[in-house]
Amino acid sequence: KIRAIIPGETDKQFEATLELMRTVRFDASMTAAYSPRPNTPMALWPDQLSEDVKEARLAQINRLVGEHALEAAERFVGREEEVLVEERNTKRPEQVIGRTRTNRLVFFTGDIDELRGTLVTVRITEARKFSLTGELVARA
Repeated sequence: KIRAIIPGETDKQFEATLELMRTVRFDASMTAAYSPRPNTPMALWPDQLSEDVKEARLAQINRLVGEHALEAAERFVGREEEVLVEERNTKRPEQVIGRTRTNRLVFFTGDIDELRGTLVTVRITEARKFSLTGELVARA
C-alpha cells in the first residue's frame, strides 16, 4: 500500500512516491485523495493539503498508473488467453465479458447464454488501460 496525498506531505515526499511508482510500474491501483473524517487523528494533523494540491497530485498518480497499465496491457495483443466468461456487456449486448487467469477484463463477441461460466480461448486484438478486446478462438 502506498499512502500519498496526506496532510503534511511535502513536494519532495510526493515526488519520491512518483519515483517509486516509476520504478515498480504498477499496472493497477486503487487511488483516492485523503479527505478528513470526523474523530480520526489524521483529520487533526497540521498542514492539511488544499483541494487544488490534492486534485493535482491525484491526477499525476492516475496518469502514471494509466501509462503503466496500458504498457502492460499492450503485451497481451496477439496472444491467446484462457478466459472465464462472466457476463454480457451491457453497453454492447453482442459481447460478453470475462477474465483472464491474471484478472484482466476481456471483451469479445459471444452468446452469454452459451458461454457463461465456461473457459474459452480468446486471441487478444486490442489493449486499453484496464481491459482487453479479443476474438473467440475456441472453448477450452
